Amino acid sequence: MTDIIDELHWRGLIAQSTDEQALRAALAAGPVTFYVGFDPTAPSLHHGHLVQLLTARRFQLAGHKPLALVGGSTGLIGDPNPDRERTLNSLDVVAGWVERIKRQVEPFFAFDGPNAAAMVNNLDWTAPLSAIEFLRDIGQHFRVNKMMAKEAVAARLNSDIGIGYSEFSYQILQALDFLELYRRHGCVLQTGGSDQWGNLTAGVDLIRRVEGATVHAMATPLLTKADGTKYGKTAGGAVWLDPDMLSPYGFYQFWLNLDDADIVSHLRVMSFRNRDEIEELEKQTVERPAARAGQRLLAEELTALVHGADEAANVVAASQALFGRGALDELDERILGAALAEAGAPHVEAGEELPAYVDLFVEAGLAESRSAARRALAEGGAYVNNVRIDPGMGPEARPRRSDLLHGRWLVLRRGKRTVGGVDLS
Repeated sequence: MTDIIDELHWRGLIAQSTDEQALRAALAAGPVTFYVGFDPTAPSLHHGHLVQLLTARRFQLAGHKPLALVGGSTGLIGDPNPDRERTLNSLDVVAGWVERIKRQVEPFFAFDGPNAAAMVNNLDWTAPLSAIEFLRDIGQHFRVNKMMAKEAVAARLNSDIGIGYSEFSYQILQALDFLELYRRHGCVLQTGGSDQWGNLTAGVDLIRRVEGATVHAMATPLLTKADGTKYGKTAGGAVWLDPDMLSPYGFYQFWLNLDDADIVSHLRVMSFRNRDEIEELEKQTVERPAARAGQRLLAEELTALVHGADEAANVVAASQALFGRGALDELDERILGAALAEAGAPHVEAGEELPAYVDLFVEAGLAESRSAARRALAEGGAYVNNVRIDPGMGPEARPRRSDLLHGRWLVLRRGKRTVGGVDLS
C-alpha cells in the first residue's frame, strides 16, 4: 500500500480530518473499510461529485476497501440548502434515481479482488426502523444546540424560510449510516466534501457514544476555480455524468475548455497521472498554453472513466474532425449530432434547393450579416465539411444534397477556429 495521505496532500485533497496522525496509523496498519455517500436528489451526479468518486478510487488503489453508499432514505429528505427548502420527491422517483446513480458510480470502483468495493443503500436499515426506535435509540445522542450550529441549518433558521424538522434531522440520518456501516462492515472512515463536515463528524461522535470506538472522517475541498469562486452552470445546465442528460461530447468539451489558471489544480485533483507527468504538464501549460496539453489529457481521461474508452475515442475524433483534423464523414451519426448540438447548430428549413452559403453562415452564427458572410467566402476563409468553399463559385453558391452528412448536417467553419453547423433535415 502507498502512503495515501501524503499523496492526497500533494494533490490538495485534504481540507479537514478528525485526527490525521491516528488516520495515518490506521491506514498504515492494514486495509481499512471506508465509505462515501451520494444522495439521489436528481437523476444524475454532476462534476462536483467527481472529487469524491476519484478520491475514493485513490483509496481503493492504495489497498483499502470502499463502500459506495447511494442514499435511498437520505435522498427522500435531502441535506438542507442554506437558502431554500428542498423539494421532496416520491418514493418511486427516488428509487429510480438510486438505480441510475448506482450505474454512474460503478465505473469508479473494482467490485472483485481482495479489497472489492460494495454498493450499499441506507434504505436497507432505515426502512425497518420505527419512529420510536429512531428517536429513542439514535435521537437521544444528539444535542439540538450543536445541530443548530451547522452552517446550512443556522442560515435557514435566520431566514424567513425557516427549516422543517425533516431537513433539520438529516445529519442524524447520515450519522446513523456511519454507525450501521461500522457495525455491518467494520467501516472506520467516512470521506466527503468540506460542506459535509458537520454531518461527517456527527457520525464519528455517534459511534463514540454508542460503541465507544474511535473512527475517522476526512473532508476534501470543494471544486472551485483558481480565483476561489464556485463553478456555475454550463450553457446547457450542470455538467451531468449521465449521458442522457449531457452527451459525452459535451462532457469532454467542458474539461477541454478549462481555463489555464484552473488546469494545474484540476490535474492534481482529478488525473491519475503520477507526479512527474503532472508537473511536466504544468510546465507545458506555462510554456506552450496554446497546445492545451493538460486540458486534452484531463478531458480524455475523465471521459474514458465516466463514459468508457470507446466513447472517449469517438468524442476525441469528433472534436478533431470539427476543426479540420479528421474525416467528418467517418464520424458516428450519434456523436456528430451531439457535437453539433453542443455547438448550437440550428435547424434550417430547406426546400428542394438548399439555402445559399451566405445565409447558412449567418444562421449558424459564423457571420453577423450576409455581407460579412460574402466577404468570408470571397477571401477564401469559409469551409463546409472541412473543404474550402471555392471563392470563384460566387456569393450565391449553395451546397448540394450529397454534401449533407448523414443526410442532414453541414459543418461550417470560418477560418481555423470558428466552427458551427446547421441541421437541414
